[in-house]
Amino acid sequence: MGLPQVNVKFAAAARSFSRRSQRGIVGMILKGEPPEAGNPLFLTAKEEIPAELDKETIQQIEFAFTGYTQDPRRVEVYFVPEKDEEAEDYSEALEYFAYTKVNYLCAPTCKTDGMTESIVAWVKEQRALGRKIQAVLPETEADHEGVINYTTPSVTVGGKDYGPEEFCSRIAGLLAGTPGTMSAAFAPIPEASDCTHLKRAEVSEEIDKGHFVVFYDGEKVKAASGVNSLVTLPKGKNRQFKKVRIVQAMDMINDDLVGLLEENYIGKYQNNYDNKCVILCAVIEYFTELQKEGAVGDFTVGIDIQANKEYLDSQGVNTSEMTEEELKKADTDEKLFLRASMDLVDAVEEITLNITV
Repeated sequence: MGLPQVNVKFAAAARSFSRRSQRGIVGMILKGEPPEAGNPLFLTAKEEIPAELDKETIQQIEFAFTGYTQDPRRVEVYFVPEKDEEAEDYSEALEYFAYTKVNYLCAPTCKTDGMTESIVAWVKEQRALGRKIQAVLPETEADHEGVINYTTPSVTVGGKDYGPEEFCSRIAGLLAGTPGTMSAAFAPIPEASDCTHLKRAEVSEEIDKGHFVVFYDGEKVKAASGVNSLVTLPKGKNRQFKKVRIVQAMDMINDDLVGLLEENYIGKYQNNYDNKCVILCAVIEYFTELQKEGAVGDFTVGIDIQANKEYLDSQGVNTSEMTEEELKKADTDEKLFLRASMDLVDAVEEITLNITV
């Protein structure tokens, strides 16, 4: 009786994937005293920004609320009290965001405060723990898919020039407002009148370095390509891990499956082979619906026979004579090992058109 209910929930999550990917959540760490509304500050629209905040703080929050095809779902701001001539300690803010769902984190004074490396370490730790978050940081060579390294020296908005540190909030908002069916490549920044000028070849060089940059095309300012800071590909990661959009899709899939499995399976079924097939079918249903939505291409899901073997070996079971079928159906105590592979569908970012006359 469990199979239909579980399948329905997994399929429903997959069908809402595209809708949920359209509006992300921005987390911000800002210096200064919190407003009367409290700390942290939960905002769902620019109109909710407290008027009592100073002009610069309001501008940063407005940047974070400015998306792409849509505005972010919400912005959550954690205020760090100022300290005279001391680098700010973001530990309380990071502790808060460790238990709060946000997609993109930014901190407009993190480089000035000497906190970029602390945020990088925190992001790596969170992602290793399964908390999928990305941070937009200024001029930070993290070489990691969880960190977007924004490096454009100057962008002009309303007659004022904003450096990399000050404009990270705008990039976070842009990414949070980019739907999963698109990438941030060539996303316009209509409020900007100019930025540091780069030649096309220089833009390409910046992208290859894992730098997220904006450029002026002669008419408008726009993002070059939605890349993160990952440059060196470790074992088990391919070039897709360099794309912000692809990483965000993987993060959403991870969050979906972890949440669905915890809610619907863990502790609710005996870990026999028939019930393993129940959850296996539910995961297949999830990926099948994602495929219909166009979020993934080909995929495979199955019981991880090698992981089963390694676990049984660790428990002193002699697996040398066991067949693949026996390994697949073996009793693995409370542990269920599944294995999945999928092709994530990327957005078009480069077109080559050869015209012969």
